Amino acid sequence: MLLTLIILPTLTIITAFLIFYIFSFLFSTLNINNTFLKALIQSFVILISAPLSAILVIYVERKVAARIHSRMGPYLVGYPHGYLQLIADAIKMLLKEDIIPKNADKFLFNLAPIIFTSASIMAFSVVPLDEKIVFVNWDLSILFLFAIGSIPILASVIAGWSSNSKYPLISAIRTAGVLLAYEIPLVLSVLSIVVLANSFNLVEIVKAQKNMPFIFVPIIGQVSFIIFLLCSLAETNRAPFDISEAESEIISGVNVEYSGMKFGLFYLGEYLFTTISSILITLLFLGGWNGPSILPPFIWTIIKVYFVYIFLLFIRWSYMRLRLDQLIELSWKWLIPLSFINFILAVLYKFYFGG
Repeated sequence: MLLTLIILPTLTIITAFLIFYIFSFLFSTLNINNTFLKALIQSFVILISAPLSAILVIYVERKVAARIHSRMGPYLVGYPHGYLQLIADAIKMLLKEDIIPKNADKFLFNLAPIIFTSASIMAFSVVPLDEKIVFVNWDLSILFLFAIGSIPILASVIAGWSSNSKYPLISAIRTAGVLLAYEIPLVLSVLSIVVLANSFNLVEIVKAQKNMPFIFVPIIGQVSFIIFLLCSLAETNRAPFDISEAESEIISGVNVEYSGMKFGLFYLGEYLFTTISSILITLLFLGGWNGPSILPPFIWTIIKVYFVYIFLLFIRWSYMRLRLDQLIELSWKWLIPLSFINFILAVLYKFYFGG
């Protein structure tokens, strides 16, 4: 169990991020002056590293889920640990027939999975692994992530409407309702951290946690963490908040009518955003790459992200799905008022104790 849950997945994830690190290091030493060429190389590295990270976390999730539920999990394809199962799944999706419903809006139907996955890949451009490994060190990187994070919701609504089917449409309406309910407390929980760090820049936010991670700030840090965690689970459509794809009610959500690689793009995008959520929790609350100097800074980021992701998996596979009314009530009655109070406390704390 130790080999499956910790050692092998950790080695594979570290290998993936080492590839990312090598590309980033080479990019920083080339001293490229051509803006177009620089952007092209950045895009190429992100397009390689982002899907690779998603593929690895999918493998980890399957193994962890199998252990939690006392199941076998993937092991035959790539015996004995099932390393080749994801490659087999990708080949299967590529070979499957691309079916479009007869009365669907073909243009929007084909556009939705592209928008969904592209937005999730774009988010990696402003997420740092350490102070030097970041492609776009933008002062408003938090606001950029908020904007990018809303695009998949729009893509889900487009997919549900263009499918011309009742189940995807119901799922799209649920997705929009969840967005309206959980976007407000999500933003306010992050703004509390922004107030403490006095910056919208992710790199500066991590630097502000050099002495103490923000999760240890009395009351404010813990409340912000819990609100952000719950809202992240809801917005990334993860159990127990995955009401928009409740298989017992609406089969599979907005991607019911999709097949082949289009379905695979939705699947990939969902895991990419889950990875981004794990990274953001690490950067905003757990000090990012701050840690003992026995390891390089980016390794500390990877280790923290890995354990945050495992924690999210334990939540997903341990709790039953909430009903739609319970999900909406949790946000409007509890999270939104609590997030406003917490934000005010953060402002007062910064004014009186933060300098």
